[in-house]
Amino acid sequence: MAKDHVNVAVIGLGMGRHHLKDYHANPRALAVALCDVDTALLAQFAAECGIPQENCFTDYRRLLAAAKRLELDAASVALPNALHAPVSIAALNAGLHVLCEKPMAMNVRQAQAMLDAARRSRRRLMINFSYRFMPQTQSLKSYIASGAIGEVYYGRTAWYRRRGLPGLGGWFGQKALSGGGPIIDLGVHRIDMAMWLMGSPKPVSVSASTYNVIGARVAKEQGKAFDVEDIGGAFIRFEGGATLIAEASWAGFTQKREEMITQLLGTRGGILHSNVNETYEFEARVFTEHDGALWESKLQQGLGACPTAYQEFIAALLEGRESIGPGEHGLDVQQILDAIYKSAATGKEVRIRAR
Repeated sequence: MAKDHVNVAVIGLGMGRHHLKDYHANPRALAVALCDVDTALLAQFAAECGIPQENCFTDYRRLLAAAKRLELDAASVALPNALHAPVSIAALNAGLHVLCEKPMAMNVRQAQAMLDAARRSRRRLMINFSYRFMPQTQSLKSYIASGAIGEVYYGRTAWYRRRGLPGLGGWFGQKALSGGGPIIDLGVHRIDMAMWLMGSPKPVSVSASTYNVIGARVAKEQGKAFDVEDIGGAFIRFEGGATLIAEASWAGFTQKREEMITQLLGTRGGILHSNVNETYEFEARVFTEHDGALWESKLQQGLGACPTAYQEFIAALLEGRESIGPGEHGLDVQQILDAIYKSAATGKEVRIRAR
């Protein structure tokens, strides 16, 4: 891209407010347009970021129709899950690069259509897998890629909330709008991070179970709609023989209020990424063997700058390279999500077709 900055629009100001604030603080990005059905939010964030009223829209189609006038280069899509694919595809077809919130889509068919649109339009598609963009994760990625723990053959990744049901009656708890519960909401982060650290192996099969016990009871008591799982787990096989256990919950009688953990075992060592004291602070540990003794070390801090996902999106566009978090990786994760729900519904292992 022969420019020194990227003109970007943010579509959806729920999660999209984080996209907007990061772009607004980035000298390589210029937020020039906003879209949300909530006019109060539109006015608030437009005022905060100095965006003219004529560049604020309540319909994404009107925004995209004005892309030339706005001199747009890219769009962030941060809408409910059911809108990720149609809005991303429309933006790509309008000639814009796209950063889409996770999960990539509602299903593999939609995710593939997004990739096809990106290829046809020769535009970049990045998925906001934000847990790749942490100092601990980036340092672990470099450490594992160096071969320090050998070949990763087994892992476990989980995100447990003892009580974390989203506002009942909203889109999160309705499968037609969300695609699922904590597996597609929380588990997607941990699955993606584990796969990225493993070197992005291709999944070949999944066996899974999901449950809706506490969520169903609470929803019935409140007279609210809730037809997704409140907890689920899966056993995932990859090409080459590596396996991963993945778990996620919004509600369950677990020890900790909030627990996030990813542990990978390699032929010469292992790693552990976890949250500290049930918070959103994280630590990383490495386990190895030296001179006949078992060693444990704790990562103190990364020594290099760690970009946010939004900074990486802008940098990749300006530097003409693929981003960390390409749509192809989103499709791999989507295949697993689809297989988890199919396996849970049928009680059978689901094979994943190579793409």
